Amino acid sequence: MKKTLLAAAILASLTGVAQAETSVTLYGIIDAGIGYNKISGTAPAIDRASGKTQNVDVSGSRIGMINGVQSGSRWGLKGSEDLGDGLRAMFQLESGFDSSNGNNTLDRLFGRQATVGLANDAWGSVEFGRQATVGSNFLAEIDPFAASFTQANIGTGLSAANTMRWDNMVLYRSPWMDGFQFAAGYSFNVDSDDGNQTGFRTADNARGITAGLRYVEGPLNVSLTYDQLNSSNGAYATSKDGRRVPLDNDITPRQYALAVSYDLEVLKLAAAYGRTTDGWFVGQDLPTDGSASDLFGTYRYADGFKANSYMLGATLRLDGASNLFGSWQHVSPSNDLLTGDDAKMNVWSVGYTYDLSKRTSLYAYGSYGKNYAFINGLKSTAGGVGMRHLF
Repeated sequence: MKKTLLAAAILASLTGVAQAETSVTLYGIIDAGIGYNKISGTAPAIDRASGKTQNVDVSGSRIGMINGVQSGSRWGLKGSEDLGDGLRAMFQLESGFDSSNGNNTLDRLFGRQATVGLANDAWGSVEFGRQATVGSNFLAEIDPFAASFTQANIGTGLSAANTMRWDNMVLYRSPWMDGFQFAAGYSFNVDSDDGNQTGFRTADNARGITAGLRYVEGPLNVSLTYDQLNSSNGAYATSKDGRRVPLDNDITPRQYALAVSYDLEVLKLAAAYGRTTDGWFVGQDLPTDGSASDLFGTYRYADGFKANSYMLGATLRLDGASNLFGSWQHVSPSNDLLTGDDAKMNVWSVGYTYDLSKRTSLYAYGSYGKNYAFINGLKSTAGGVGMRHLF
């Protein structure tokens, strides 16, 4: 009897140790509110009858529910296991959903992230699976809108920073060394759901390279990022008259970006510059029906296209609970090869957040875009109020 009790006590103590070395966390965000959108002007759209692209009037406005504005609504599981000698295993599964109707977003169960990996304080971490790119992560920390708030965020002008997530990616992050951190990733197929760019052979898949170096010391944050998309053998482009044209797979969209922020405690200043060539990564859609909503396109190839993008922003801490922030974005395209026009785009935005607690906040924002998607005279206005709760 005593041996049985002793064995039970030992087993209980070992179980406690195992539980202490392994952790799993359930977490999530719910974001919802009321928003307003207005679009004015004409834009290229594919005529369903003829199949050709022509300019159509896309003007209109709406008021309705919005969701995922300050942060995308989501739930997830993440955990780690201590493997000894400073080595740990980790995983993260994150699913996005639309708080206005309960549907999954991104057409996947774990569309936001699905990764497993190893980490060590001495050499860094390596993760495998679907996850955000380096440019998206690094530049979001400098953007006053934190890569959120629809067209207000830095991803409108710097498309590789528009919360770009890649399938089949191996991502390495170095440890912090004297304020520096390096990260690099390679995707064997950036979008497994795209049948036109997915196949058995390596070259039949659209592959991606993402890398970045940042320096963070005290109030200063400087980030340099690079993103590249290698087209597949099955890739195609859409001509100006709406025809599908086989793509020369030597066309390689690239984006280089340099961003910096400086925190003066009450006021935080931010600036960014980027150059995009031969295409666009993740376009910021217009909230309208039909093909005109996707003017920029996602993973769009445009041989010879070039654009210079600029962002200036600031965040003012009004008190311990509220922040006022804003930005100006300017994008200057070299030609009309991407969207059919080459007007210079400007986007002015302002936002406000108020923390009711550490987990609950209210927000309001407004944004105005002129010559949106480089279409001369096309204007986009967006705004709304809402709340976000973390759990």
